[in-house]
Amino acid sequence: MNNDEIIRLLNIDFVHELEAVMVYSYNSFIIQDCDVSRLTEAISVDEMRHMWWLADLIVKRGGKPTMEHRELDFSSEDLLEQLKLQIEKETEGINEYLRQIEIIDDEEVVGVLKHIIDEEKRHRKEFKERLEKMD
Repeated sequence: MNNDEIIRLLNIDFVHELEAVMVYSYNSFIIQDCDVSRLTEAISVDEMRHMWWLADLIVKRGGKPTMEHRELDFSSEDLLEQLKLQIEKETEGINEYLRQIEIIDDEEVVGVLKHIIDEEKRHRKEFKERLEKMD
């Protein structure tokens, strides 16, 4: 796979993490349940760290991280809906990273993506545990 294609894929990941940071940060502000709020806040910090790792990979390969993201919906104040959305975002990220690992032949990039997947799986598990307590 050529370098430009790797940069393009990493920018998809970077934007995904950017969106997660914004959604999770906002949700942590408005969630009334202290435990879920603090968890969401902590995970938003993890997502920001993922952005740094991805940006580093992009820049090392001669690219620039893109900040262009889709319009985000911040309208739900229902905790169950927020947790479901957060679980969905984690699952989408995991699936995208797994797809990319299959086609990217850059050892450093694959190593970082695998590390991010491990953290995203933990995030999803923690969100699911909180959701199960509420059902």
